[in-house]
Amino acid sequence: MFCHNYNYKKMRIQLRLLFFLTLHVTILQGGMFKAVQQALFSTSLQLPKFIPGHSKSEDYDVRTYQSAKWVSTRVTGLEYDPAISTGFRRLFRYIQGSNEQKEKVEMTAPVTCLVDPGAGPACETTFTVSFYLPEEHQADPPKPTDPDLFIEDRKEHTVFVSTFGGFSNQQKSRDQLLQLMKSLQRDGLEFQEKLYYTAGYDSPFKLTNRRNEVWLLKKPDV
Repeated sequence: MFCHNYNYKKMRIQLRLLFFLTLHVTILQGGMFKAVQQALFSTSLQLPKFIPGHSKSEDYDVRTYQSAKWVSTRVTGLEYDPAISTGFRRLFRYIQGSNEQKEKVEMTAPVTCLVDPGAGPACETTFTVSFYLPEEHQADPPKPTDPDLFIEDRKEHTVFVSTFGGFSNQQKSRDQLLQLMKSLQRDGLEFQEKLYYTAGYDSPFKLTNRRNEVWLLKKPDV
C-alpha cells in the first residue's frame, strides 16, 4: 500500500512538471515573452478594485468589490481541477488574440472560479472560470469568438475571504471553505451557503509565496 501511494504521488508530481514544461515551451514558441514575464512576476498584474471592510476576526477578510467586467466561461463536471484547467485554456486563448478584434489583452489576477454544486453527490457542478478585464478594456472589451466565452458584468458585491498558500487543489479549497464557514457562523455573519468562489493569483511557474483564496458571498442586507 505504501509503495502504491508513493508511486502515485511521484507520478502526479512528474505529470505536473511535464505540464509546466509544456506550457513554458508553448509560450516561448509563440513568441510570448511578455506572458512569461507576467507568469514569473505575477505581483505586477492588474487587480479588481475593492474596498476593505471591517472583520470581526483575524482569520478572514471582508471586501466589497466594485462593479467590473470579466471574461468568463462555464464548465460542467464532477471534478474541480480538470474544470479549472479547461476554463483557463479557453480564457488564455482569448487574451492572446482569439477575439473578434484579434487584440491581445493583458493578463490580470486573480483567476476566479464560481462553484455552483449540483443537487446531489453524483450531480455535475457548474464551474464559472473568469479573468478580470484590465482597466483599458472595461468600457469596450474585445468580443470573444469562442461561443463558450462571454463577457460578465459583475455587479458590486461583498465577500468574506480566507487566504492560504501553496499549490491549491479541490481538497485544499474545500478545507479552507469549511474553516471560513465555521468562522463566519461563530461571528454571527450571514452568507450564501450554496455558491462560493476560489481565487488564484499565481501562475504555475511561481513556486514560492503563492496566494490562493476562497470567497463566500455576503447575504444582501434586507
